Amino acid sequence: MTSPASDSITLFGADWCRDCIRTKKQLDELGVEYTYVDLVAEPAAADVAKEISGRTNIPVVVYPDASHHVEPRNEDVEAKLRELALI
Repeated sequence: MTSPASDSITLFGADWCRDCIRTKKQLDELGVEYTYVDLVAEPAAADVAKEISGRTNIPVVVYPDASHHVEPRNEDVEAKLRELALI
């Protein structure tokens, strides 16, 4: 796994993580395109997520402006998507 694409959203998560499932569902319902990095299928990508966030918590959502959220609330994701004119 290389660094996230700078022109899209990257979501680092795992299917056993309730917050990851919630964030994926939100992005899907909003029709926002993103790249999902499954940390179970790609365990080495956990190091990339930790390097970005400085934490081991998931999900890590990386936005096109290189900002990120860790374990974001739906309201935080929506506000960021609006700020970036993605919704």
